[in-house]
Amino acid sequence: MRKEALDKLYQGTVIPAVPLVLDSNRNLNEAGQRRLVRYYLRAGAGGLAVAVHTTQFEIREPETRYFEKVLNIAAQEARRFEKETGKVIILVAGACGPVSQAIEEATIAKELGYDAVLLSPGGLSHLSEQEMVERTRAVAAKMPVIGFYLQPSVGGRVFSYQYWQSICEIDNVVAIKTAPFNRYLTLDVVRAVALSSRADKIALYTGNDDNIVIDLLTKFVFEKDGKVYTKRFAGGLLGHWAVWTGTVVRMFDAIKKAAEQDYIPAELLTLAARVTDANSAFFDTANGFKGCITGIHEVLRRQGLMEGIWTLNEDEGLSPGQAEEIDRVYEMYPELNDDEFVKEFLEAEKGNGDY
Repeated sequence: MRKEALDKLYQGTVIPAVPLVLDSNRNLNEAGQRRLVRYYLRAGAGGLAVAVHTTQFEIREPETRYFEKVLNIAAQEARRFEKETGKVIILVAGACGPVSQAIEEATIAKELGYDAVLLSPGGLSHLSEQEMVERTRAVAAKMPVIGFYLQPSVGGRVFSYQYWQSICEIDNVVAIKTAPFNRYLTLDVVRAVALSSRADKIALYTGNDDNIVIDLLTKFVFEKDGKVYTKRFAGGLLGHWAVWTGTVVRMFDAIKKAAEQDYIPAELLTLAARVTDANSAFFDTANGFKGCITGIHEVLRRQGLMEGIWTLNEDEGLSPGQAEEIDRVYEMYPELNDDEFVKEFLEAEKGNGDY
């Protein structure tokens, strides 16, 4: 992994999970995809997570074969941005499936210049925990790995504390994204990392969209055998951060500064509840997350960053009442959106040939 990217990963940053931009025929809209990536970069994101759940797992299907294409688009835009600004962008590629598929996807990502892979456990419930550990070790032998605790409601599974202990001891596991949407399970991961012999080599990234702000504010402290171990979340790698990203970056900076103080401003606790409420609308919690991808698309469509909410799966769409919920959080929490920034960004983009 590039040293400057690894340093930034450890310091902590905003990494949105990049959605897939399609046209009305449900084909990849390359110009729109590039524009969306540029939005995240101009908004101040420190990294991009591509070919993950938010990007739609169907990009790997033989009928589409968008996996490499979408990875390449993001990598090209990130490198162009780095050259123009001198800023470092962490490139994270999603890798999933059995070990052979995960290694193949990691190899493609490495060839395209990605810094790490987010290794999904989805769809592998038939494998034992030891087999999952060996899968992680095999992929980590190819390139840096970000471990992933995926919530069971969207294809994940519950792992034991001992599993995370084993994951933490694998060389080249550089971070873990915790997204079980469960405080007990999140604590298992944090404790495993804090007590690991590699604690200072593993960054924690929140994926708990229901508890983003609190994760980032909390200092976790564990005492064992007379020693005190501490750990914090460095940043976030989130589908929720794929929308209103301009505001997210400012919010993240304020949270990181507050976390270094001896007290937490009360307004950040209020912010935590507001962000969770907004996430509920976007992710369609009322319907078991059925509209989580299309909810993100709908916000981007309203802002002009997408033409429609189309997905590769024709059966996906907004759930009944979801649009009204998005209306509600827009109205209740106007300080959370970045509509003005998006307007300025799109105006500037009119001079770009890809617009």
